[in-house]
Amino acid sequence: MSVASDVLARNFPGSDRELVVGGLPVTALAAEFGTPLFVYDGDIVDRAWRGLRDALPAPFDIHYSVKANPNPALIRRMLAHGAGLEIASAGELHLALHAGAPPERILFAGPGKTDAELELAIKHGIGEIHVESTVEIERVASLGARLGVKVPVGVRVNPGSEAQGGAMRMGGTASPFGIDEERLEPAVLGILERSTLDLRGLHLFVGTQVLDHRTLLRQYRMGLRLADRVASLVGHRITTLDFGGGLGIPYFASEWPLDIAQFGHGVRTLVAGRIGDPLTPARFVVEPGRYLVGEAGVYVTRVVDVKESRGKRFVVLDGGMNHHLAASGNLGQVIKRNFPVLVANRLQEAPTTPIDLVGPLCTPLDVLARDVELPAAQIGDLVAVLQSGAYARAASPLGFLSHPAPPEVMVENGRARPIRRRGEHDDLLGDLIDG
Repeated sequence: MSVASDVLARNFPGSDRELVVGGLPVTALAAEFGTPLFVYDGDIVDRAWRGLRDALPAPFDIHYSVKANPNPALIRRMLAHGAGLEIASAGELHLALHAGAPPERILFAGPGKTDAELELAIKHGIGEIHVESTVEIERVASLGARLGVKVPVGVRVNPGSEAQGGAMRMGGTASPFGIDEERLEPAVLGILERSTLDLRGLHLFVGTQVLDHRTLLRQYRMGLRLADRVASLVGHRITTLDFGGGLGIPYFASEWPLDIAQFGHGVRTLVAGRIGDPLTPARFVVEPGRYLVGEAGVYVTRVVDVKESRGKRFVVLDGGMNHHLAASGNLGQVIKRNFPVLVANRLQEAPTTPIDLVGPLCTPLDVLARDVELPAAQIGDLVAVLQSGAYARAASPLGFLSHPAPPEVMVENGRARPIRRRGEHDDLLGDLIDG
């Protein structure tokens, strides 16, 4: 079974002749809201949350990673489930507060935080700032002194190579992310020497898009060892051990969903003998983003032209890499691989000669799928890119060629409502639709 067929069977029941999202035919959604657009099924988001929450033991706290999809409607959905938030910029802090997040339930990580961003986070009293370098430790301490507050901080650790894993490795090698494991102890001692810093814990993050639960468990085991080292160093247990994100979803051939049951069983086994241990952190944190919202999203575009050029067939769409950079392969892929795509109103028809799905931009990079076998598309048909709920719209060059930014629509209880309007310009809050 292909990834597209598997995703269709798991997430979009009733998709017989055409794609059905949350009980609504995609043709009806396109007719009401226009194309291109992003559609999210709220039930799929809720199901992903419940699955993860049920898999993890009670000491684990889930913080939604806002960078995956920063629409406040999704942030509010996570807050309603009891999630905290993980942010990586002042813009995301504004979005989090706009959505109603309690400041103490917000964690701030990421390299290159400016003094203005740090000061804003400190003034709002967020839960923790995760420092990424010794220079940042000094800067946060100085800001705390100037503002007259003790700032809660965690140390983001770049662990050794044995903890590597995932499609995009962010630790284990030379990295702008975090403080190298071999320099952890002097960094911790430096924090303890500063009266304006309150050391809360550690943040471990070594990769993303992990589909093998054994890789995640190996990383978590490493995190526990690091937490023990820091607890021995400071003479008491740390408050928080943040395992980061990393939980993935399948996009490409030969990829299959993360076994959340096996993951949960492994996590429970890993911490079972540690609860109550004087060195064990008081709470554990995970920061999923993609896992919670990725499968819920569909990018819908319309065919505007079908042409042949020197023996190759091109289907030209009204949206492309300006809305979905990841699907074009220009966001981290070394070799272009196709996201799961469908001719959304011709699901029962057999595939024909391989085609390229291309967008409207004046660049050869604007290819959503290459040599993909799909039913013969005609002008006016709809093409859907599945697995588009995370790192899609928000990770794309929306201003390129000045096409209107696509709207976003939430489907829940058999009804669709807009959560972001189509706009000539895109900003954090100006084009949002509250509700």
